[in-house]
Amino acid sequence: MALHLETPLIESLPLSLASGRSVWLKMDALQPPGSFKIRGVGAACEHHARIGKRRFVSSSGGNAGMAVAYAGRRLSIPVSVYVPETTTERAKALIRQEGAEVIVHGAGWDEANARALASVDADTAFIHPFDDPLLWAGHATVIDEVVKAGLAFDAVLLSVGGGGLLSGVAEGLKRNGLRDIPIITAETEGTASFAASVKAGRLVELPAISGVATSLGARKVSDRAFEIGQSHPVECVVVSDRAAIEACTRFLDDHRVAVEPACGAALAVAYAHADQLQRFERVLIIVCGGATTTVAQLQAWQAT
Repeated sequence: MALHLETPLIESLPLSLASGRSVWLKMDALQPPGSFKIRGVGAACEHHARIGKRRFVSSSGGNAGMAVAYAGRRLSIPVSVYVPETTTERAKALIRQEGAEVIVHGAGWDEANARALASVDADTAFIHPFDDPLLWAGHATVIDEVVKAGLAFDAVLLSVGGGGLLSGVAEGLKRNGLRDIPIITAETEGTASFAASVKAGRLVELPAISGVATSLGARKVSDRAFEIGQSHPVECVVVSDRAAIEACTRFLDDHRVAVEPACGAALAVAYAHADQLQRFERVLIIVCGGATTTVAQLQAWQAT
């Protein structure tokens, strides 16, 4: 049995009314570890368990770390997650709650990732948070499920961080004969490395990440994500932190599910930038989730 769940696919009347078109939600915020990440991470962990790996190591202060910790607990394989100093206490607590070891190292993800890689030995599998074909194949199941449900859609809207979900959705569209369906990508102003790369026609590395959507905080997207930006019909939208937070709050009221600002970036396109969806009739939004955001935190962000 796969480690991820087949999540609900629902029509959103509030988002449909806000955007003036039919909006459907793939509710991956309801995955056990709180985000879509378990699709790809679970597939990768199961693969490595089958070939005899006896320990998992990852580098993530957020959703990927939680997904690896969850997969390790389910597979009875020990997990070490390397996180940067910026990782919240809540994120660390959620990873430890799954029984994983948390090692804090470095000012940013790059430094934590380097230390994680240095700890890998012959018995250990390194589970990358976003840049691995095993992950993309697992994430592609989100499209498989929508197609199996019989929903016809003419655009997919999703948030982009390092590009793992984007790569998986593109693979899912391709393997279901839907490679011409456009993907609309959402990022916040302080994290928009993918939009910058698409605009420049080359991989762009941001000098720094800023703002509240830290889960989108890859200074440079994966090579595969950049390739998709060049070869697949992709449209980039960049939203403000405020729009992402307001989208999270509205979504909590509308659908009674709390998501993080990284996910709110995609929702903000439908709530506040509907002009970007004007030429589409039925839009599928991947509600990617995020377990670290609390109602109190959303309120605090709104206040500031």
